[in-house]
Amino acid sequence: MARNKTQNLPDLSALLAPKNALMLAVERAVLRGHDWAAASVPIAEQIAARLAGVITLDLVKAGQRLLEADISEVLHVSRAPVREALRILERDRLVEFQARRGAIVTAPDENELRDIFRVRSVLYITMLEQVARESPSELAALLTEYVPRLAKAADESVDAYAVESFLLNFSTISLCHNRLLVDILHSISLRTFRYVRLGMVSAPQSIGASLKVWRALQKAAIKRDEELLLGLAASRLDEARDAAIRAIAAKPAGSQRTRVSKTAHAKVATSPAD
Repeated sequence: MARNKTQNLPDLSALLAPKNALMLAVERAVLRGHDWAAASVPIAEQIAARLAGVITLDLVKAGQRLLEADISEVLHVSRAPVREALRILERDRLVEFQARRGAIVTAPDENELRDIFRVRSVLYITMLEQVARESPSELAALLTEYVPRLAKAADESVDAYAVESFLLNFSTISLCHNRLLVDILHSISLRTFRYVRLGMVSAPQSIGASLKVWRALQKAAIKRDEELLLGLAASRLDEARDAAIRAIAAKPAGSQRTRVSKTAHAKVATSPAD
């Protein structure tokens, strides 16, 4: 018997689709740089990475429920690693657990998104300042490697550009020697990536301006002009934030999740709903 549509369940067949470059980039972030093919990667993290990919691609919508039983059936795995995978996604704030509903794909409102990007901006600039002082040659080399890739991706598609810019951010963060800062930034970047992508999808003309800033960042890094480098980075982050906010504001009201009271959050179930 088919489920009632009011349960707001996603089509999980996307989990079986071939992985594109964007999904692979997201999986890399979830796995914190581990090789997807490595036998040492736990099954729960592989499932979490796959789910994160379809969430970022907006194939699973904000506010939809992710049920253990359905995911287990589609992927032909037991429910234990699925449960653990959903907790990994909760760590990265891609899902949240609600009383009597289980795991729900998150969708911050405009104010929440501003807060997320504000935290990301502060931490990213802190990270970049440290990298510019401790590893200036590596930073310049990284930007020199990636800017041509960004230019090529800009001519291909929005998703191609989103992937390359995400990987560049990911690699820049990885140059930092403060591992706690690196881990937090990787998690936040993963959380904001799908909204940055939505911003690009809704305003593809913004890619040209973004590429221009990346080129300026490359020149600043080569000249070791730290003040200009940090100023450009802050401007780029602000532009990404504003585009993301415009994108979610333009979404139909029904696509945003219903806000849950603090009381309801206090009653969150200890495991995903079946």
